[in-house]
Amino acid sequence: MTLKKFSVLGLTLATALTATACGGGGGKENAASPAGEQQKQPMAGQKITVFAVNHPWTDALKPEIPKFEKETGIKVDLQVFAEEQLQQKLAVQFTTGADTPDVFTYRPYMDKILYAKNGWTAPLDDYANRNAEYDFGDFSKATIEASTIDGKLMSIPLWTDQFILYYRKDILEENNIPVPKTMAEFEEAMKKLHKPKDDFYGFVARGQRNALVTAVSSFVFSEGGDFMVGDKAAVNTPEAIRGFKLYADLVKNYGPQGVLNMNWAQAIGLFAQGKAAFYVDSAALFKNATDPEKSLVADKVGFGVFPAGSAGAKPYSTASWSLAMNPQSKGKDAAWAFMEWATNKENALMIQQSGVPGARDSVWASKEGTAEFPEDLAAAIQETMNIGVDHFVPQVMSVTESRDVVGAIVVKAILGEDIQAAADLANEELQAIIDKDNSQ
Repeated sequence: MTLKKFSVLGLTLATALTATACGGGGGKENAASPAGEQQKQPMAGQKITVFAVNHPWTDALKPEIPKFEKETGIKVDLQVFAEEQLQQKLAVQFTTGADTPDVFTYRPYMDKILYAKNGWTAPLDDYANRNAEYDFGDFSKATIEASTIDGKLMSIPLWTDQFILYYRKDILEENNIPVPKTMAEFEEAMKKLHKPKDDFYGFVARGQRNALVTAVSSFVFSEGGDFMVGDKAAVNTPEAIRGFKLYADLVKNYGPQGVLNMNWAQAIGLFAQGKAAFYVDSAALFKNATDPEKSLVADKVGFGVFPAGSAGAKPYSTASWSLAMNPQSKGKDAAWAFMEWATNKENALMIQQSGVPGARDSVWASKEGTAEFPEDLAAAIQETMNIGVDHFVPQVMSVTESRDVVGAIVVKAILGEDIQAAADLANEELQAIIDKDNSQ
């Protein structure tokens, strides 16, 4: 089916898919005639292959796929893989120029530059704006920016990630401390509550070199810095160094021993044991702190917007995973029909109700969309989606390598080394990575 023909059928297909998501779409008026059947299944006989990561998003969507198949006539071969296996499988398929999968999930923050440079993702701008009922403008601005490269939309955001403040409501109330709104208030509260002799700490956060980069990013942004400016490394600017130093000082002065060995799991684990007043990290981790089976303080956890630095509150808000199209697909119209259906408002709401934080503003603005989230968490996520920065790692192809370089700045500062010297060295190393990537 040509793009022109698909456009003619767009309204019919969109209406059918919307009815399906609402539980309808099985109208008897089409059942009796071949013409009606053709209208009901506008793309009958086509088949697409979808590679998806093993995740609650996939678990929630999978049972709904037969409805999509019935309404469109498109047969969907959904193949689900663990994250590492999916990356390997996609690399093999795309390196060999395979026309499958037609649609796939991937991590734009890690892969979008590499995939776009290699021609492994098809631009989606024309598709996304074709159907007014899809309401592409409903996706949060930061997640669309995170899914865009060189002005072209390369994927549709599926679930999101926001950097927020976790705190102990009971501890703050007992000590008459308001939820901090600025970094100065944040540190002052930590100082008052830090009691290491009692095995209670003012603050806990990631300390492992590679893992801490996503956490420290919001501190850097809120001091007016970034990892890069264009194609130039910028981790040794005064603004960036203020952010790195602030994070390092808070972890060192108000955190537990052994912080350099902590990834998110260890950090939130300590917070969930009731041993810290504050924790900062991804909103998507919240159940680790609020589930009574995982947390000793499940009913005592509050959530807030990340405190403002000297440049304001600039926490990250980005797309964790997105849905993309293979440029070699022989069924692009069918592939887009699936992508549009999977990410429409009805399915976005349904999936978010299962606890997966989505990317559509309208879903977050609805009571149904926030029912599975604590009220203050939903409010913090919404505000962060409005003000957030669209990335949390250097925007390069060699993301893992760059994270090691940047994370070393904080590790050295925690260990008491000269942070300016550490940042200058890291800046040289990051620039070398940028130049290497750009030369490929």
